[in-house]
Amino acid sequence: MSKIIKTLVLFLFISAGEIAFSQTDKETALSKGQEGIKLIDEGKPDEAIVLLKEAQKLDPSNMVYPYEIALANIIKGDYEKGAKILEKTKKYKDVNDQVYQQLGNCYDMMGEKDKAFEAYDEGLEKFPNSGCIYLEKGNVYFNDKEYLDALQYYEKGIKVQPEFPSNYFKAALIFLGSDEEVWGMIYGEIFMNLERNTDRTGQMSKILYDVYKREIDIISDTEVSVSFSKGSININDLIKGDEIKLPYGTIVYETTLSLAVTGEIAIDINSLDRIRKKFIEIYFQNDNNEKYPNALFDYENEILKAEYMEEYNHWILMDGNKKDFDAWRSANEDKWDNFLRWFSDNPIKLDKTNRTKRCFIQIFISQNI
Repeated sequence: MSKIIKTLVLFLFISAGEIAFSQTDKETALSKGQEGIKLIDEGKPDEAIVLLKEAQKLDPSNMVYPYEIALANIIKGDYEKGAKILEKTKKYKDVNDQVYQQLGNCYDMMGEKDKAFEAYDEGLEKFPNSGCIYLEKGNVYFNDKEYLDALQYYEKGIKVQPEFPSNYFKAALIFLGSDEEVWGMIYGEIFMNLERNTDRTGQMSKILYDVYKREIDIISDTEVSVSFSKGSININDLIKGDEIKLPYGTIVYETTLSLAVTGEIAIDINSLDRIRKKFIEIYFQNDNNEKYPNALFDYENEILKAEYMEEYNHWILMDGNKKDFDAWRSANEDKWDNFLRWFSDNPIKLDKTNRTKRCFIQIFISQNI
């Protein structure tokens, strides 16, 4: 009996030691992995690969390490090696949609478009709500200047994962290069709310400002012209029960915007603040929020109620004319700081039940996107 107890105690001691050893290995692997990822960010993929391989040996069950090794090879331009690693990474239990995203990208960069779509489609079978995979499918067409084909994938990505920003960005670029700029204005602003502090945010801010300047024409004190939509509808493209079925751009957006512009004598960042504020007021006064639900405009109405619309509008358009923005900000430092705190605590909330729906229309797209 005594021997059995001693053997059991020894077994438990050895098992505990093995667990402790295993945990130490994983902790060491995590440290090496984090350093490796940092080196990737610093543009040192070769050094990163050394550390990541060490991490993988210490913790072979963790999918992150081979995935990051593949990314390092992709950064080096070795897409074939990246693809080989990612093909193996697909077999991990905790595989995610980014593995299929990058695998498809590797094949696309290698000129194997069919294999790229096979990877994307396999990923969508496992992750049907993956905005990033729909993004990459769209990008294949976008890069070939097949913009209408690209758009269908970007909008599918928006539908299944409304909180993912990049599909809005690319869809906005397409619409802002078309004769239906209204949807570019909406998608572009949603994108800015979801991805607030990147180079792309500044790029979109300037584009939106420039489109306002270009498409709003103040003819006289009583006459204005706005041109954000041609309003054409292809009856065969309408989707019953889901999307708006009217020429929303001309009947709702442009009409409301025309009323909001009335009384202004010039278009600049300060007048656009007033115009955008009036737009939301009129939109809700006319119950357009009930007839044509729009998650962006609902959010803007929340901002209006919180009395931060002036600050928000200047943020949206800040890169359009930096001189005018800086002058306004210098005169409104306290208001700006208060807004940024509120804005940080109250982001736009998007999901499948709270998203922006678009009518399906024929559009003419410029080739100069």
